[in-house]
Amino acid sequence: MQDLIEYIATSLVDDPAAVKVRKREAGSTIIIELRVAQQDAGRIIGKNGRVANAMRALLKVTEADQRGKRVILKIV
Repeated sequence: MQDLIEYIATSLVDDPAAVKVRKREAGSTIIIELRVAQQDAGRIIGKNGRVANAMRALLKVTEADQRGKRVILKIV
């Protein structure tokens, strides 16, 4: 999961070195935090949030592998 989000983010941004992905678990929830450079935030979110929603959709597909755990993508 983490690698997939990192791959997508580094492919989209101008400054791939600034991409940081962190995974946290809080009870039955997995939180994936994506940090990018401030000037690249618009590229990650996309027009009307389409890129961010597409990444969230991919995480929902991989959620089935996590045995009932909810996966949240947080773009910081």
